[in-house]
Amino acid sequence: MNYKMIVYILGKMLGVEGGLLLIPATVSLIYGEKSGFSFLIVSAVLFLIFMVFGQKVPKNKMIYGKEGMAIVGLAWILWALFGAIPFVLSSSIPNYLDAFFETVSGFTTTGSTILTDIEALPKGILFWRSFTHWVGGMGVLVFVMMLTTLDDENSMQLMRAEVPGPVVGKLVPKARSTARILYTMYFVLTAALIFFLLLGGMNLYDALIHSFSVAGTGGFTNRNASVSYYDSAYIEGVLSVFMVLFGVNFNLYFLLWMKNGKAALKDGELRAYLGIIGGAIAIITINTLNIYGNVIRAFRYAAFQVTTIITTTGFYSVDFDIWPQLSKVVLLALMIIGACAGSTGGGIKVSRLVILLKSIKQEMKKMFHSKSVTVVKMNGKRLSKDTVHGVYVYFICYVMIMLVSILLVSINDYDLTTTVSAVLTTLNNVGPGLELAGPVESFHIFSPLSKVVFCIDMLLGRLEIFPYLLLASPEVWRRRF
Repeated sequence: MNYKMIVYILGKMLGVEGGLLLIPATVSLIYGEKSGFSFLIVSAVLFLIFMVFGQKVPKNKMIYGKEGMAIVGLAWILWALFGAIPFVLSSSIPNYLDAFFETVSGFTTTGSTILTDIEALPKGILFWRSFTHWVGGMGVLVFVMMLTTLDDENSMQLMRAEVPGPVVGKLVPKARSTARILYTMYFVLTAALIFFLLLGGMNLYDALIHSFSVAGTGGFTNRNASVSYYDSAYIEGVLSVFMVLFGVNFNLYFLLWMKNGKAALKDGELRAYLGIIGGAIAIITINTLNIYGNVIRAFRYAAFQVTTIITTTGFYSVDFDIWPQLSKVVLLALMIIGACAGSTGGGIKVSRLVILLKSIKQEMKKMFHSKSVTVVKMNGKRLSKDTVHGVYVYFICYVMIMLVSILLVSINDYDLTTTVSAVLTTLNNVGPGLELAGPVESFHIFSPLSKVVFCIDMLLGRLEIFPYLLLASPEVWRRRF
């Protein structure tokens, strides 16, 4: 284990976070808020850490998969630990555990909140809260990699540990160039969304807040009533379209950029993703007709809630907790499925679901033709046994973590729907659950133990379990591995 290199990269990353904190500090200054000093204090501390640990490059710069996993896991925890401090110093969230929950929810793009009166917070604080979505959406290490020469020789090890999905590949030979291409596309989509929201009558501040949340598929807003505050079919439509776009694998945008649109449109995961969205909208539209009285209103609310849940953004335009059971079960299923691999969305990913279903189909073929040689293919390409095996292991770990989390949260003695949906929504980085964890409710009611469980689940869900499983293994920290 190359400890010096781990400390060096983490020190450099904390320095970048210190720089990022100057942005909400500037917002606070613009609005004449004292909360800006809380950002400046933390920024100064982080710059000091950077000067001590992130300046001198170690002689041995080599890192492998284990170091990559350790760096990614620790980096997300450290960014959340320091990112939570401005909430406490500004007295916006006096309890540090609650502030940590809110920050983890921000960086992991979950969107669950302990706040009961969002609009009472200073604008600088609310800006930082949503900005964490934008930074965390593509990944904090990918973000740092895009800005700095974090570690060109070993950067792919870091990207593999952070980019969501069962298959990770480079768009171009250098990982840093890949990071810059990803963020160029990310920035262009974010800027386009801001433009369309401004056309819909949003002021610039609100447009920035909601664009950060949609880009990171997070769900934080500066309104207590979320998107329902605007009661605008145009705004809901624009947000829905862009949520779907940010839930698509960014590799497909690269193919479009390279004028290879046919390959992008033939992508099996994309087709499954759009098919699931269309099917879910149709089911919920029909199921809620009695509530809304006509097809147009039912379709409007169904389309928005389906896109916000499957992309794990977590906005709401209506209280879907009052919908019929069928509609709520569909939403729960979408929470688990999530968006595409290589997107900013959470969940188990559509690609894993497709691979799992194809694997089941192949196993059934073997039952009828025991001597036949069957392979699992994706987009016409044969998947390696390691990839398919990785999907199986992920599902097993996912189910085990979910069951343990439900068991621990059930100590609160809330109803089963609240308990299960709260775990699912945090583990899949969605945001709102059902009943007491529903869209118009808050997570402040849960015990400190449950909040810690939720924080762990959000981190596990965002980094897809394995970095933290390895981080918890004593063998990882041995010098020989």
